[in-house]
Amino acid sequence: MQVGHNPTDPDLRDLQALLYRLITAPEGVAAGLAAERAPGPKTVDDLEQLIESDDRLSAGERLEIYANAYFYRILDCLKEDFPATLATLGADNFHNLVTGYLIEHPPTEPSISHAGRHLSEFLRNHPCTEQWPFIAELARLERTLIEVFQAADAVPLSAGTMRSAAPEDWPGLAMRTHPALAILDCEWRVDELLRAVETGTAADGNPLVPARLPVSVLVWRNGSRVCYRALENPERAALELARAGTKFSAICEAVAAAAGEGDGDGGQVALINRLLARWLADGVLVAA
Repeated sequence: MQVGHNPTDPDLRDLQALLYRLITAPEGVAAGLAAERAPGPKTVDDLEQLIESDDRLSAGERLEIYANAYFYRILDCLKEDFPATLATLGADNFHNLVTGYLIEHPPTEPSISHAGRHLSEFLRNHPCTEQWPFIAELARLERTLIEVFQAADAVPLSAGTMRSAAPEDWPGLAMRTHPALAILDCEWRVDELLRAVETGTAADGNPLVPARLPVSVLVWRNGSRVCYRALENPERAALELARAGTKFSAICEAVAAAAGEGDGDGGQVALINRLLARWLADGVLVAA
């Protein structure tokens, strides 16, 4: 694309800003051009003075090529970020979804990784929820995987660190959850649906419909790998307590309270030991 050099043309900064607005106009270059009102009404003739045209393509058609490339780059990125949402809706519905989404939530950050951060919220009131009522929760889980991957790092609490402390000091040990961790409370087993898409077990005509069962899903980063799983009932309260930083004794009390008295003291101690071993292995706790 060649840009003309008319003495009355705007300076480079203004020209770049104009081209950016036209390329990213949600309804296309022509609609974006018609909406330009500063310093005065813009017409196709104005654009012809800025961008050289020929017999094959007008200035607007040339710019539309860049606008289409811009949209499809974002579309491809969102397909990678939301593979289960894409698999559930299908390519055509997903394309239409992204078109409407970008009109309401155009990218505002330099990094394309932020492009899909509002998609789950957008889906809450989208017409496709009539056929797929779980779709917003699914997109929320997929977006959380990205956010956890990008979250801050910290040195996880290890089993060796715990063993180095005297047993009588354990109750007073201060700990909190790793910053690269999130807990999602879901109405549908979207974690199972996402796993099925990832492993390929959702293929061969199997319906992409999760069970409608409440679940709390833990999402965390272990090293450079993002993991997720359904939480056991006693874990939810304990890890939520640890989010703000607390002592090990308080975590044990939360596990015991959530487990109930039916397990007895011996069963509660065994449960606490098992959960602690899993948390340490997964790297979900850090020293406060």
